[in-house]
Parts: sequence; structure tokens; C-alpha cells
Amino acid sequence: MFSKTLSASLDSIDALLVQVEADVSDGLPVFDMVGFLASEVREAKERVRIALKNSGFLFPPKRITVNLSPADIKKSGTGFDLPIAIAMLTSFGYIEQSKAESVFFAGELSLNGTINPVNGILPMVIAARKQGIQTCIIPSQNAKEGAAVQGISIIPVHTLRDAVAFCRNELIITPVIIDTDLILKEGDVPYDELDFADISGQTAVKRAVEIAAAGRHNLLMVGPPGAGKTMIAKRIPSILPRLELQESLELTKIYSVSGLLEENQTLLIKRPFRAPHHTTTRTALVGGGRIPRPGEISLATHGVLFLDELAEFKRGTVEVLRQPLEDRIITVSRVNKSSTYPADFMLVAAMNPCPCGYYPNSEKCTCNSFQISQYNEKISQPLLDRIDLSVEIYPVAYQELNCRLSESSETIRKRVIRAGEIQRARYQGRSILFNAELSAKLVEEYCCLGKEETEIMKSSFEKMKLSARGYHRVLKVARTIADLDESKEIKKKHLCEAICFRSVERR
Repeated sequence: MFSKTLSASLDSIDALLVQVEADVSDGLPVFDMVGFLASEVREAKERVRIALKNSGFLFPPKRITVNLSPADIKKSGTGFDLPIAIAMLTSFGYIEQSKAESVFFAGELSLNGTINPVNGILPMVIAARKQGIQTCIIPSQNAKEGAAVQGISIIPVHTLRDAVAFCRNELIITPVIIDTDLILKEGDVPYDELDFADISGQTAVKRAVEIAAAGRHNLLMVGPPGAGKTMIAKRIPSILPRLELQESLELTKIYSVSGLLEENQTLLIKRPFRAPHHTTTRTALVGGGRIPRPGEISLATHGVLFLDELAEFKRGTVEVLRQPLEDRIITVSRVNKSSTYPADFMLVAAMNPCPCGYYPNSEKCTCNSFQISQYNEKISQPLLDRIDLSVEIYPVAYQELNCRLSESSETIRKRVIRAGEIQRARYQGRSILFNAELSAKLVEEYCCLGKEETEIMKSSFEKMKLSARGYHRVLKVARTIADLDESKEIKKKHLCEAICFRSVERR
């Protein structure tokens, strides 16, 4: 007897529906599985056989063939165990074909018939909904994650027997329903443990951070050890607005396929802050590997990627950031497959001004001019060109340490949110949300300068030897500063401030 069910295979952070076909016929007892299968899918044969036996279902000595279609897409992961088992039981006559063929299944089977959670449930359920599937039967540990997708019934199951009983209408299982709006509102609660009110002094640096957060610009902080670079960077998520539903879904998909979601977790509600160590590899940073997975730049999507001690990273590692910083996606190509992952992150980097870290303090700095030059040359000009704001950070004076006049994160956050609302209204109907995303053509449209401002920009372009990219980035930052001022035009003061934050002088 022939039967079929539906499941899905992961493709980057999305999923492709897979038809699981089973045929049981007379002949020599054999169990074959075909359809371009990865090793963990081929191993499902033994897991399914023993799980059926231990769940009390007879496994007749028949010729059994299971096919995962389409056959030209490689199937990986352990989520095919449950749909294979259901397809076989349908062929054995335990379940009516009409009850199984229009239902989506995913789950890994233990040898005792227990259903274990799998990675990537959220993109799988999204793919099922797009194809008009009404019901998804998935592991109970993944149920809240799957329920984030509206318009589809999520049935949580603990064991194979529960799944079969539900398909046979012998067991009533209440679908899992969640309120995504309520969950996202929880992410609007300010960060209590990390607040800009804790930072004394550093007015210029905090101003640069506010501008960067308001327009999603990249930021570089240069200063001696102990000046507060890391402390400031860790507090940047506290001034960013809460995640929108589409942002949360995309971010949750990335973490889901990476296996980084906790059991019974629904949506990610906090913007990510990723801070890989300077010994990280290129593959870990951009993604890929034998089994392609998103890298740190994708895990930082809609949040902050913090590279501390930027000059200590291998040059080849940080240079791979050039294309993602421009395109906001990363395509990892391998012999058999290319995977494209989101990379829409805000880059925040920190570095010392010299190898010992204390330049230009002549009393502490032990570096000569050649060492300082070599140290700074570790960061290429093309990469620096993609950083919108650069700011020097100096040690805090004793008098400032006991000063408690610093603004709180909530106060700064309100201004950042207001600037974001202005940008969203301006770019309504376009595919961008923030000033940092403006193309060269859109810069000409939205970053117009008056006569005096044009002269200032011309003079700065020549004196600072700016590239075309650098010129456009100055205008984008000036546009953000004007938005923080709620000004429709970019004025002289906005442009001058943007120019001041453009670059840290190379030593």
C-alpha cells in the first residue's frame, strides 16, 4: 500500500516542503530509504523500526520503500523520523490516508517512541502555512516556537502513540496558541542591569553611540584600556527600540536553525549582542562549515556585533565583513550548495591606539612610531571606510567618577525611538527603514545640502581625502543627527558634527 505525509528540509534559514512517501508490498523483507539523504536521515531507518516496535505497533516482514521527494534536494536533520513513521503506519493500515496526507509532521524519535525536539521548527511551520497546510504535529518542546506562526494549528505531541491516536481521532490535543503582541511587549521593558546612567563622563562617546543607534550606523571606539569601551558597547542594546514582529520572526528563525533556542521558547524578544573573541575563525564569523550554519554576523541580525580589540583579530577574518556591511546579507558558497543568511547588524568595534594601549600618553606609552603605524595598519582602509562614526575615548577624570548626572538609557532610548519613527515615516513605501541603509541614489534625494553646507562638505572632502563611500556616509550620519534634532533640513551644525565623527586620524 502506498501512502504519503508532509515534512520539511532546512535551506539556509528557510525550509522547503518535502513529501515523505512510503510503499509496503509483498516480497523479501527489506527496508530501503531513498531521496538524496544525509547520514542522520539514513539512520532514521533503525530509529523508526525500533520506535514502532517499542510503541506497540507490529512491523510486518514486508518490502518497505521510503522516498523523500524532491530527490534533487539533500535532506538533513533528524526531523524526518516522525513523518517516516506516520507514513509507514498509514501504509500498514493503522491510519487512514486522508488523515495524514494533509498534515505536516516533524520530530525525532527516541527508541522508546518518545518524540524529541528538532532545530528549525519555525521556518518549517512558516513553509507549511505558505502551502496552505492547516495542521502541524510537532514535538511538544517546539510547540511554542511553532505557535508564533499565526493561521495554522500547532498540535504538540510527546510520543509516537500520541501522534497516531490524534490522527485516528482517538485523542483530543488542544492546539498551542500564543499572543505574539503580548510576548513582544515584554521585550519593551528597559534593561535594568546595564544602563548608561552607570557611565561617568564620556559625553562625546555617548553622543556618538546615540547617533549610531538612531540611524543604525557602524561605530569605532579608540582608546586606552580601562577607559570604558566595552562597558559602553554592552549598554547599546538598552537604547535600541524593541523588536518588531517581522524582525523577531527572522531572528528567531536564525537561532532556531542554529539550535540556539531553549526548549519551550517562543520568540526572541531582546535585540542580540554578540561579542566573538578575537581568536574566532572566518567560518565562525560569517557562517558555513561542513553542515552550513549561520555565523556571528547573522546571529547579530537586528542587534549589535561587538568586535573588541579589533586590531587583534586576524586581518583575513575582519576583512570578510566588507561585503556584509554593504549588502546586509552573506552568501556562503560550497561545491554542492550556496546558503544566504541575513547580516543586518550594527557593527561596534573597539581598539587600542597602539600595541601597549596608552598612546599619546608619553609617560605610559612604550611604543615607537613604527610600532604604532604597524598596529594601526592591521585595519585596512576599505574596512575603516565602511565605519560611519569613529570616536576617541579618553580616561575618565577623578572628578567625573563620582558624578551621577549621566542620562539613563531610557532617556536616550526615547530620543532614538523618535528618530527611528521619523525615518520610518520618511522611507514609507521603500525597502529601507534607517538612514544607514540609504543607497547612493537615495542619499542625493534625502540628504540635500544648502549652499553653505555644500561648501563645507566640499572643503572637508578635499582636506580629509574622502572616498565616494566616505562622502555618502558623512551625509547619512548628518541626516541622522538632523533627525535627532527633528529637523527636516541638514544644517551646518549637523554636518560639522558628522564630519568630526568621520574618522580617527591614523598615526
